[in-house]
Amino acid sequence: MAKFKKRPVAPIYAIALVWIIFSLVHPLYRVSDYVTVILLSAVVFIVAKGIFPTVEYELPDPQPEEPQAEEAAEKPQEDAAEEAAPEEDPPSTGDPKIDALILEKDRALSEMRRLNEAIEDEVISHRIDQLEDTTGKIIDQVVAHPEKLPQIRKFMNYYLPTTLKILNAYDRMGSTGVSGENIDGTMQKIEVMLDTIVMAFHKQLDALFRDEAMDIASDITVMENLLAREGLSDQSPDHDH
Repeated sequence: MAKFKKRPVAPIYAIALVWIIFSLVHPLYRVSDYVTVILLSAVVFIVAKGIFPTVEYELPDPQPEEPQAEEAAEKPQEDAAEEAAPEEDPPSTGDPKIDALILEKDRALSEMRRLNEAIEDEVISHRIDQLEDTTGKIIDQVVAHPEKLPQIRKFMNYYLPTTLKILNAYDRMGSTGVSGENIDGTMQKIEVMLDTIVMAFHKQLDALFRDEAMDIASDITVMENLLAREGLSDQSPDHDH
């Protein structure tokens, strides 16, 4: 408990009142007049102090602020700082074209996931799953082999963005909740078209392995001939004419 004292102001007012009354009744011209009023003020002050004594009282000690309250107050500020902090850029491969390709891949796959969640049709959802998986594999193959970038130029510039545009149109029309000739007809065309698009994406991925397939086929042919010449294979060796 903390102890405090409250001193009354009444004695001060009483002294002031003495000076006012004395100066009105007996103007202060001489030194003796000032001595008289000072002595009178002292007497009045002592009397007033007896009538209005100093009051002592106690108050409880102030409680320290709880740490939890401080943490709760600081947490919103920390969360706001985290939200305001800019996202870190993805690591660079050293090739600006490949960096741009990776960024475009992330955007495209993110948009496909959003559309997949928005579109409730199970068949369309399965088609989007296939497109997302194949798109990721196509771009990952080019990232691993940058020399193949020209092979997917049309895929990145036309086929992929047009596919996303078609899927967005399907999502918008389906979300209207209205059946009509234009809406129903367009949505049916998109549903049929998606089978063709999935097949085209698969062919694009397959085409990226054409050179590798040819190299492997050549290696297999050479090995088969060598094994046959050495009598290590069931196949007959080639004969020179």
